[in-house]
Amino acid sequence: MEILLGIKVAVVVVLFFGASIFVHEWGHYYAARRRGMKVEAFAIGFGPKIFSWVKDGIEYSVRWIPAGGFVKLPQMHTSDAIEGQAASTEPIPPASPLSKIIVAVAGPVMNVVFAFAVATVIYFVGLPVLVNPPIIGYVDPKSEEAALGIKEGDKVVEIDGQKVKSWQDVIFIPVLSRSPQMAVVIERDGVKKTYDLTAKVSAANGWKLLNLEPKDHPEIQQVLDGQPAKEAGLKERDIVLAFGGVPVASDRQLIDLIHKRADQKTEMTLQRGGEKLTVEITPKADPGSKEGRIGVMLSNSSTSVYVVQRPGPKPWDQVHDVWDKTIKTLSALIHTRETGVGAKDLSGPVGILAILASQVNTDYRLALSFLVLLNINLAILNMLPLPVLDGGHIVMSLIESITRRPLSPKFVEYATMGFAVLLISFMLYVTTYDLRRLPQFKALFKSETQIQEPDQTPAKTEPAK
Repeated sequence: MEILLGIKVAVVVVLFFGASIFVHEWGHYYAARRRGMKVEAFAIGFGPKIFSWVKDGIEYSVRWIPAGGFVKLPQMHTSDAIEGQAASTEPIPPASPLSKIIVAVAGPVMNVVFAFAVATVIYFVGLPVLVNPPIIGYVDPKSEEAALGIKEGDKVVEIDGQKVKSWQDVIFIPVLSRSPQMAVVIERDGVKKTYDLTAKVSAANGWKLLNLEPKDHPEIQQVLDGQPAKEAGLKERDIVLAFGGVPVASDRQLIDLIHKRADQKTEMTLQRGGEKLTVEITPKADPGSKEGRIGVMLSNSSTSVYVVQRPGPKPWDQVHDVWDKTIKTLSALIHTRETGVGAKDLSGPVGILAILASQVNTDYRLALSFLVLLNINLAILNMLPLPVLDGGHIVMSLIESITRRPLSPKFVEYATMGFAVLLISFMLYVTTYDLRRLPQFKALFKSETQIQEPDQTPAKTEPAK
């Protein structure tokens, strides 16, 4: 049964991810055919071919590296090193700059169209929404927040002018903000009050986080003898509030944080009864995995509950939300000194496929929602003005239109190849961090979830064994 489930997840992931690449490349292909341009090849993926066939003089292929694809258009600014030498030795009339621009834009446009189509499906089938209210948990009586009057049970409704819908927003709005100072609107008994709070940089990951903690925290169920937890004085029924300066919202998050701190002395903030205390603990490296261990059993209180919203969000609202988050993330990357967000925090193909797989495993509607995000991101990133991307083709075509002469083939080749190497290197760099996050990705498959349909008994999803 588990094998069949794994096969199902893998097949759906390949179909979903492949569909996003396919519609992008099909946009280029369709526009090129409509503009009368020559098409030599249509490929999904890079690298060696898995299989291929030829029809009407065009080679169609599926390749081993599912990180993109290409349509070979000899009249476009392309790289022979990436897409191969031209199949035909016959002279081909040059395409106009306008045709090149139309073909380049068509790929991202198709991703946006596909995103709207998927968002429309979600509108009719509904969307599971995580029940994770932004309710504040324990507030240290000696903290600045307590002095300002913030109490446990208060609800965060707005941060830095942005509405807060869940605790994820409480984390990520400060992370993406360029300033540590922000106005936070908190509601209590229907009355809203604004506080000027300061987000502090976490030593564990470099993120700016508010000194506010969520209502839910993992609880220690058992402390094993002879382990770091015992030596540090941890006890049963201790509630873990933070590890390494990072607020802990679930046992899975805590496990992931511990894994990353092998043989590193780390502060652990606990709540014991009505008292908040901090202990120092050094996770012991596991001989096999090299991951940190402290020797505790945690209570299974990390069940994620989703309530299905039907009808789902309007298609425009879904796309606008993704667009807004993507632009804010890009801005945070550009201003990395102020935000602390860097390339290490992004996901490459491994991370994208892992997240998509976990969404498929939980509920197909969550996977569809991720597909909307993926396609909008593909559209935006491909419009960046880099020679290897569609935006680069547009810039070069505009230069050609202004100068009224074609760019040097050698310049195009070197520029495209150079940026391709940089892009591939960047992807490999990001992938190294994806591999470090594999335990976190695996935890997504092990967590329990409850999908509650409207006016129905919650449907429980057991963790994968």
